[in-house]
Amino acid sequence: MGLKLVLVAGMPGAGKSIVSKAARDLGIPVYNMGDIIREDTLKFYKEITPETMRETSQKVRKLYGEDYVARRTLEKIKEKEGVVLIDGVRSLIEVEVFKGRGPTCIIAVHASPRTRFERIKKRGRPGDPNDWEEFVKRDYVELSFGVGNVIALADFMIVNECSIDEAYRGAKGILERLMRDENRGLR
Repeated sequence: MGLKLVLVAGMPGAGKSIVSKAARDLGIPVYNMGDIIREDTLKFYKEITPETMRETSQKVRKLYGEDYVARRTLEKIKEKEGVVLIDGVRSLIEVEVFKGRGPTCIIAVHASPRTRFERIKKRGRPGDPNDWEEFVKRDYVELSFGVGNVIALADFMIVNECSIDEAYRGAKGILERLMRDENRGLR
């Protein structure tokens, strides 16, 4: 059977965590690439702020290669077979790293910048931007990594402008379909 990787991409605040929640509810293991950046931010700076997160994201890719976060994420995956979800893919280079491990499928989550900014302000995650200027800076960093290319090449797209319940149902439906036929939608 082997390992099948579902890769989730989207701009900050688009709703990638909704897809992760649907996966967990279905018993699919979830790995978050942002956790790697948060770990490294604490190592480098001893605190997580929007600036230290942004600097760490850029720094680790320059020091260790653009595939660094993907390689570190793969090191954490314990499963040898079945479907695994990876939240937070940022570039086609990372996609290629994951494809080297097994068949993949990309789910993109999209929401407008204003919607995403309002969500980010409400969630209060360490390292999240506090104002519009920081939010825009973070978006530019994400886009410089190539997340837009990953979104453009996604196998499935969830537009998350409405209710969380609607996005959750969409994500769960896609994941259930992938689980029914693990080879369908995976390449």
